[in-house]
Amino acid sequence: MAETQIEWTDSTWNPVAGCSIITAGCTHCYAMEMAKRLEAMGIEKYAGLTRKTGKRTVWNGVVREDREALSIPYGWKKPRKIFVNSMSDLFHEGVSDEFILGVWKVMRETPRHNYQILTKRPERMAALVASRMGDILPNVWLGTSIEDADVVSRIDYLRQAPAAIRFISFEPLIGSVGAVDLKGIHWAIVGGESGKSARPIKEEWIDQIYGQCLTAGTAFFFKQWGTWGKDCRFPPKFDPGFPLRTDPG
Repeated sequence: MAETQIEWTDSTWNPVAGCSIITAGCTHCYAMEMAKRLEAMGIEKYAGLTRKTGKRTVWNGVVREDREALSIPYGWKKPRKIFVNSMSDLFHEGVSDEFILGVWKVMRETPRHNYQILTKRPERMAALVASRMGDILPNVWLGTSIEDADVVSRIDYLRQAPAAIRFISFEPLIGSVGAVDLKGIHWAIVGGESGKSARPIKEEWIDQIYGQCLTAGTAFFFKQWGTWGKDCRFPPKFDPGFPLRTDPG
């Protein structure tokens, strides 16, 4: 799985498969249903990672390290923006420190690529990067997901992580995040939830984040309304109502 339609990256790289639901933002994670489909296609890496609960497919907590996948970026000769683990979380407790160090080794040895790592476990990321990774890699961006005010403490852990660029994915944005400290955060991505069970996004939640990005000098990227438009009706209409600044510099 290399090419992607994710607007803020070029390719995906998945050396880890499988995850766990930990907060409300995980409830309708696209990767759970995708893992089920890949298993049905006979891709062994994704076998046995999900279970059924009612009509839903959910993670069962099994996490699999794919050492063969570590070599993939070496084969991409042209520079790419690479989303690391779109199908998992590199800093999941089921991923060993040694394997994460192996991922770092690949990123260090392929400086032509920019790597974007997004986690819901920034406390482990901050501790491990600070203690084991040595110098800051200029081609590695570290990020965390924030879906509502209940998890804004993740920003403090992200700020502690040594990184060339730190970013926040406010997606799926399912509630107001309130007043947040964006000091040291270079880039913010905002988006609503997609899918048949999507929870609506409210325009005032987006405006709140946008205003705080302006104050902090944080680059802002509005990704999508999701299933619901800004009037909370279907179909969505892409009209954010404000200029977009997408450079994370």
